[in-house]
Amino acid sequence: MDSDSETGDKKKNNKLLETSFLLTVTGMSILGGFGMALALAKKRDPVYFFKGMMPTKELPESGSALAMRALGWGTFYAVSGFSIFCFGVWKMMGVKNLEEFRMKVGNALPRIPKSENPGRSEFKNLRELLNYVIEEDKKGKKS
Repeated sequence: MDSDSETGDKKKNNKLLETSFLLTVTGMSILGGFGMALALAKKRDPVYFFKGMMPTKELPESGSALAMRALGWGTFYAVSGFSIFCFGVWKMMGVKNLEEFRMKVGNALPRIPKSENPGRSEFKNLRELLNYVIEEDKKGKKS
C-alpha cells in the first residue's frame, strides 16, 4: 500500500518537473526572441528606435502607448463582436437555456461515427509517444 502511494507521488513529482522544465524553456526562448528583435531594431536604426520609446514634439505618443491603445481597442472589438455574434445566434435559434441550445445544435450538426480501434491515448512520456507515432507510420507504409 505504502509503495503504491510513493510511486504515485514520484510520478506526480516527475510530471511537475517535466512541465516546469518545458515552461521554463518556452519562456526563455520567448524572452530571448523578443530581446533579439529589440536589439536588431535598435542596431538598424537607433535614432528612430529612441524616438519611438518616448513622446516628442513630432510624435506626441510613444510607440508603447500607441501599441497598448491599439491592443485595448482590438480586444474590445473582438470581445464585443463575438458576443454580439453569439447573442444573435442564440436569439435566432429561439432557445431559452444552455441545455436547449446544446440539443438543437446537436441535432443540426452531423454525427461523428466512433471508430472501432481509436489507438493508444495514454503515454508515460514524450519518448513513448514518439516511438508509437513512428511505429504507426511504419505500419501505414507497409500496408
